[in-house]
Amino acid sequence: MDSQLSSTANIEITPIIAFFKSLQDKICQALEEADGTGKFVEDNWKRKEGGGGRTRVMTDGTVVEQGGVNFSVVSGDKLPPSATAHRPELAGRTWQACGVSLVIHPKNPNIPTSHANVRFFIAEKEGEKPVWWFGGGFDLTPFYPNDEDIQHWHQTAHDLCQPFGDNVYNDHKKWCDEYFYLKHRDETRGVGGLFFDDLNQWDFDTCFDYVKAVGQGFIDAYVPIMQRRKDEAFGEQERQFQLYRRGRYVEFNLVFDRGTLFGLQSGGRTESILMSMPPLARWEYNFQADEGSAEAKLADYLSPKDWLNVLK
Repeated sequence: MDSQLSSTANIEITPIIAFFKSLQDKICQALEEADGTGKFVEDNWKRKEGGGGRTRVMTDGTVVEQGGVNFSVVSGDKLPPSATAHRPELAGRTWQACGVSLVIHPKNPNIPTSHANVRFFIAEKEGEKPVWWFGGGFDLTPFYPNDEDIQHWHQTAHDLCQPFGDNVYNDHKKWCDEYFYLKHRDETRGVGGLFFDDLNQWDFDTCFDYVKAVGQGFIDAYVPIMQRRKDEAFGEQERQFQLYRRGRYVEFNLVFDRGTLFGLQSGGRTESILMSMPPLARWEYNFQADEGSAEAKLADYLSPKDWLNVLK
């Protein structure tokens, strides 16, 4: 499937594909080591319209209840409406996309759910310059927030951004806060992180280097949190609250997430796209946390904040 993405207009895509594959390997290895017993099972697939991928899923590990790390490289002759509505200049172009996406749903409610994604897109039309960009980021969704974890998460994000400019962290953190926002709930999905799209303002190599830093940054940011919280005690009350809050995760992914919409509209593999869903979730009518409870504390974290300074 790699042969479908040849170099074009001085943009060599093969190294991007190779990096994304190696990143999938590296993330899976780091998560397996952090889990202790869980192993990812690989499912290779091909897409009729062009391309394919390899989906890796871990279920019922010691730490990870369910998690998936996807690699895909796909192409097509016509973009779905969700893409052309966002970028009308892409209409009438052939397109190619590749990337890695992951979601980890831990068993222990003291460990946040985590998401990360890095991707590359290029669209071509004869006689015109190709349109290309990178996108990605990572975000954290705690149930029982821990200030140490949140500050570590954002400090890691800040530090990886710093070599690329003083404003990159602030800009991409703000973008993350705005993107992962549930309008109908008037709350953020979690405590944010980084999000960026349409990244081509720098030269190609710099953009690619930033994506590499974000991919490594996810490992550096998340694995220490898993290791710190995996042995903390919890009971049925914490478990039920975790399942209730997972419902919010489902709501965002199915209602607002552009990646989910693009994947389904472009004929992507449904099992791989919906791998991001938690294995268990629940909804409760008009749930109200008890005043002063640990569950009520979460509401204080579901609005954008300067996490690097507010927790000091």
